[in-house]
Amino acid sequence: MALIELENVGRRYEVDPPFDALRNVSLSIEKRDSVAIVGPSGSGKSTLLNIIGCLDRPTSGTYRLNGLDTAQIGDRILASLRAQQIGFVFQSFHLLSFRSAVDNVMLAELYLRRPRAGRRERAMAALDRVGLASRAEYRPSAMSGGERQRVALARALVTEPPLLLCDEPTGNLDSANTASVLGLIDDLRADGLTVVMITHDPSVASHAERVVRIVDGQLSEETALATRGES
Repeated sequence: MALIELENVGRRYEVDPPFDALRNVSLSIEKRDSVAIVGPSGSGKSTLLNIIGCLDRPTSGTYRLNGLDTAQIGDRILASLRAQQIGFVFQSFHLLSFRSAVDNVMLAELYLRRPRAGRRERAMAALDRVGLASRAEYRPSAMSGGERQRVALARALVTEPPLLLCDEPTGNLDSANTASVLGLIDDLRADGLTVVMITHDPSVASHAERVVRIVDGQLSEETALATRGES
């Protein structure tokens, strides 16, 4: 069973005139897949990511996440499903500047209502996984862009989701930090995580096993890439 299944998904915005951001999008992503969604500005790739991430709902078609038809789920249950199944990493990090790295990671568990016992230990384990345990007490303002993105990754991973969604995860990073973060994402995928990335950068897309191109709200091409020597 695929982790992500979209069948003829559309997303229409009822403006004047109505605007179809997505049109008849069908896409299947298996567990442990690594997929890059690429396209020009305004192509619909962010709308597609929002639907995959259960931040928005399609106006037509069907979206199943781990076998569940999201159209049949109420908003509260959908929010719970999103918190359990999906980790998000954004271009702008979205860290609280007045909280330490470990505090930022611990906040992710509030949405799952996990017990307070062991919360710090789990956050520290997530930071250690991304190589930042030694910076746990630092605030984001004292960190480099690459370190802040690693904190964001740790926050996404602490809830142990099967799916990681990355929206331009290296957009604010220099080349050295880009390589470091992409290497980490490669390692996470090798560990069994399903990864979906939005990017406009071909070099970033090349880290995915599959590239899906979207133009004017429609998937226009899907290309399989060679693996990168993973076992």
